[in-house]
Amino acid sequence: MATRWPLPPRPSFLEDLPLATSALALARERHAGQRRAADSAPFVLHPLEVAALLHTTGAPDHVVAAGMLHDILENTDTDSADIEVRCGRRVSDLVEAVSENPRIRDQRARKAALRSQVRDASVEAALVFAADKISKIRELRLRMVSGELEEVSEKLEHYRGSLAVVEEAAAGHPLVELLRFELEALEALPPGPPAPAAPQPITAE
Repeated sequence: MATRWPLPPRPSFLEDLPLATSALALARERHAGQRRAADSAPFVLHPLEVAALLHTTGAPDHVVAAGMLHDILENTDTDSADIEVRCGRRVSDLVEAVSENPRIRDQRARKAALRSQVRDASVEAALVFAADKISKIRELRLRMVSGELEEVSEKLEHYRGSLAVVEEAAAGHPLVELLRFELEALEALPPGPPAPAAPQPITAE
């Protein structure tokens, strides 16, 4: 039975952020039933973390909202028009800028095209992209502990390329520096195997 992860109706960091609050409602609706591979938490926890990272580093409401919705085009049947109706054109344009082109079938080529797309977009798009990669590297560490992931080197290649892209757009920004740290830490200090369970004490009868 899957662990239940109740979330508050509106996390405290969304106070005074009407667009991001609307984005959370849309994300909850469209990502309903999806779960993260790393820990089986509701998938919406990932976009929430991305949005929180953006907020804590000073991003405005529409950028936080885009962070909340950054996976919605790739992982649901939502289209850009749905986002625009609920959150406005600026948010939908940012989400499009950080979304993969589904017409590119080869995964490595698709990731490379996404990095080029972000490189040609705005600084705001680069920051959403950076926040996403921070969260994804943290999830990758969790998955590596369980030994369930085989394509680690391919993911690290994409994350290194992603760091190079966001450095061009926003060198010195706290999110860029945090992404650098998370990537360096994962490569230098990879997780080990899970610790063995502690032996149960023997009770004399």
